[in-house]
Amino acid sequence: MVADRGSQSHSADRRLKDLGIQLPAAPTPFGTYVETVQTGNLLFFSGMLPVIDHKPKHVGRLGKELDLDAGRDAAYVAALGVLAAAKEHLGSLDRVTRVLRLGVFLATFGDFYDQPKVADAASDLFRDVFGLERTSVRLVIGVASLPLGVPVELDVIFEVDA
Repeated sequence: MVADRGSQSHSADRRLKDLGIQLPAAPTPFGTYVETVQTGNLLFFSGMLPVIDHKPKHVGRLGKELDLDAGRDAAYVAALGVLAAAKEHLGSLDRVTRVLRLGVFLATFGDFYDQPKVADAASDLFRDVFGLERTSVRLVIGVASLPLGVPVELDVIFEVDA
């Protein structure tokens, strides 16, 4: 984690480098849709899954096949996909002026109640890259299942310079 917790002293692209994060290739659709759509100064993302090279990194439900740590890793991987898609669409993460909304959908089982801790993995990454002052509102919802059997899906909206 960067010591200044993402202050304005560095650009988002620079913070990635300072954090030692190399973005994966931008995700590609699993169906008939696009990963990003920009209208005005809003950048919308399709549901981002924890995939690497078009394959799920984790499969299963939190509280059954997967534990808290696997859930956090899945949320982090999905958030990296968001950053990669944003960078591909915008050319630079420095064009992001605010993370407006982070929706976190979690496939859970039984009495798994650590949904906020799982979601924090994505929130923390965005905070560290864009800065505390650009932190989003957040929605966390437990669901029965998600596409491809993954445990996490992110619904994200960024504000960007137009």
